[in-house]
Formats: sequence, C-alpha cells, structure tokens
Amino acid sequence: MAKDALILLPGTLCDERLWAHQTESLADIANVTIGDVTKDDSVKEMAQTILKQAPEHFALAGLSLGGIVAMEVVHQAPERVTKLALLNANPYGPKPEQKQAWDQWLRMVEEGRFSEITENHLLPQLIHPERQSNPQLTSTIMDMAEQIGPEAYVRQLRAVATRTDARERLRQIKCPTLLLVGRDDPVCPVQLHEEMAELIPHSTLEVIEHCGHLSTMECPEAVTSALQNWLRSANEA
Repeated sequence: MAKDALILLPGTLCDERLWAHQTESLADIANVTIGDVTKDDSVKEMAQTILKQAPEHFALAGLSLGGIVAMEVVHQAPERVTKLALLNANPYGPKPEQKQAWDQWLRMVEEGRFSEITENHLLPQLIHPERQSNPQLTSTIMDMAEQIGPEAYVRQLRAVATRTDARERLRQIKCPTLLLVGRDDPVCPVQLHEEMAELIPHSTLEVIEHCGHLSTMECPEAVTSALQNWLRSANEA
C-alpha cells in the first residue's frame, strides 16, 4: 500500500523538533514533511506557501499556530487535503487580551529582549506544571525559539493577530478529522475542541490526560498513537 504524504505544521516558535517523535514513528506509514510557517505574516499567506510546496493530495496535521494554518489550508483547497488533524488549536479570532499580550511581546522584541519571552512568559503556559522542571523538555523548547528567532516571531505574531474566526468554515470540512488536545491545555482548552468536534462532520476527539499545550513533546507516544490510528482508520474507511 502506498504511503500517505503527511505534512506537519509546527506552532509558534517551534521547528521540526516539535514533531520529532511523530516524524520518526510514522515513517512506516507516511512520507512525512514539516511545513514552514515562519516566512509569512498572515495566516492566508502561510497556507498559500504550504499549498505551493505540497503534493497534489496530502494528509495534514497542525499544532497551535500550525492548526490555525491547517484550517486555512483546507479552506483554500479542500479537494487536496485527504485527512486533517488539529492539535491544541483554536478556531476563534484573537481576543483583546491576547492582542494586548502580543503587543507587549512585540515591544520586548524591539527592545532586544526576545530571549526573555519564552522562558518568562510562554513556558508557564506551554507545558503541564509538573513538566516545568524537566530540563530536557524546557531547554528544547527554548532552543527552538532561539532557532526560529525574533524576525520570524514578529511575522507569526502579526499572522495570529489578524486571523479570522474559522468556526463556520469548519462545517464545510469533508475529510476525516482528528481533534486532539491536552486535558490541561490553558492556551487552547478542551472546550474549544469539543466545539470543533460538533462543527466538523467527520471528526473524532482525543483528549490526552496529564498534558498541556505542546502535546506532541509532552506526551509523544500517546499523540503518535492517535495519529497512527487516524491515518490507518481513514485509509480503511
């Protein structure tokens, strides 16, 4: 049986290491590539970039910002996406308090304080409290942010700040869709994914216990298992 082409989209300030376990473990059933969400400053343009580089038909999974971009990809080219997975994602437009925080972080970048953002402001929200003291995990997250860098981060903040509410568009998704979220995700909580599950016709919801926002890194085995089931069950359907 031919393997699926599978594109994985990282979140803000994340690179291919966000998907390291999945990339390795899914290689036997999918041809995996990592999409680039660092070069554009709008979600629509990010989606267009992914589509330009993608094969004619492909499975698509995105986490956080990657999930937002994935929603736009399937909106722009529904006939090309064979399967969709939205992990720790948010279909809403930005809230005023989010824009306020992003403005603060943009000022910090301008002041040359980019390195402070992940450690002091983002990390407490990204992973489960009990993993805050895991040096391997936290150092990888901070290193990913440094690798992405301040210029790309500014583009990503501008993109999420101008995104639009995607909820009504979710009703039009026809492909098999997995919704996955950490039980303790404060950024994109379970409630959002339950709402998306009601909107997307052919969807299933997977909640990972004892897990925060960066589910692919926090609970890699559980997330990989869910993605394996998603790929295989969609093929069998």
